[in-house]
Amino acid sequence: MRIPLVFEDNDLCRELFGRNNEHLTRVAEALEVSIGARGCRLEIGGDPAAASVAENILSQLYGIVREGYPVFAPDVDRAISILSADHKARLRDIFLETVYITAKKRPITPKSPTQKEYVEAIRQNDIVFGIGPAGTGKTYLAMAMAVAAFTKGQVDRIVLTRPAVEAGEALGFLPGDLAEKVNPYLRPLYDALHDMVPFEKAAAWIQKGAIEVAPLAFMRGRTLNNAFIILDEAQNTTSEQMKMFLTRIGFNSRAVVTGDITQIDLPNSKGSGLVEVKEILKGIPGIQFTFFSKRDVVRHRLVRDIIRAYEEMEAAKAAGRGPAA
Repeated sequence: MRIPLVFEDNDLCRELFGRNNEHLTRVAEALEVSIGARGCRLEIGGDPAAASVAENILSQLYGIVREGYPVFAPDVDRAISILSADHKARLRDIFLETVYITAKKRPITPKSPTQKEYVEAIRQNDIVFGIGPAGTGKTYLAMAMAVAAFTKGQVDRIVLTRPAVEAGEALGFLPGDLAEKVNPYLRPLYDALHDMVPFEKAAAWIQKGAIEVAPLAFMRGRTLNNAFIILDEAQNTTSEQMKMFLTRIGFNSRAVVTGDITQIDLPNSKGSGLVEVKEILKGIPGIQFTFFSKRDVVRHRLVRDIIRAYEEMEAAKAAGRGPAA
């Protein structure tokens, strides 16, 4: 089967097709179809179902390019993943949902239906849990929502916190004073913040207390009013720590809790507060859980394959077969 596809604007076609038709190549290889290009005219050949998916992908991407959204290789990969799973999905509703525009004028938007659901959950609920594997944008989108709420005056401050627990490490063995000891644990939160706000502005906000970055232990005994609070790496909270954190939330505050329950670094004798809270709090109005999967990974395309490989290994172990030789 061969499907002709014709676009109108040469400049938009160049952006859609990518340098040296890189984007077309990605679609063709992913769906195992052929895509011939001549100017703005395409001809898609191959299995009818796959060719139809390719046509849908390119048509929808052209539509969002026409609305001013710049398309890069990772966007093409996300479009392939989304529309291969659901041909009725609308990329426009996902990619053009701007959460925040960075200092470099780059829009931060959801990259998958689950990310869009997550953003909507944060807008509509006081407490949201984002649970899923690394690279799915849980912390990054939460940070974007926090910065947007702060710059719009919806909250007076942003509070960023993590449990100071990592595999095989302990604070006491790290060099430096307390601030230097905890800094490595909070580095991912700083990185996300500095990607959205110029370093000098972020430093000024932190200096005057508008943004507070601290280990979870520092939250005990406090009440956080008029704040946007993010608890990252929550899989490493104990049951007691999770209860303590959730009861810190005061008036006109919202909290986002993120974590990956497949990467728990607590001692075996300690249960994860994030695992426990899934059952305790489900069904309570104002609290919503969003669950991400490897299909939502927005890092390098190999990250999704790496997660899949580890999942297969764990499944093999659970079945008593052990890792493949």
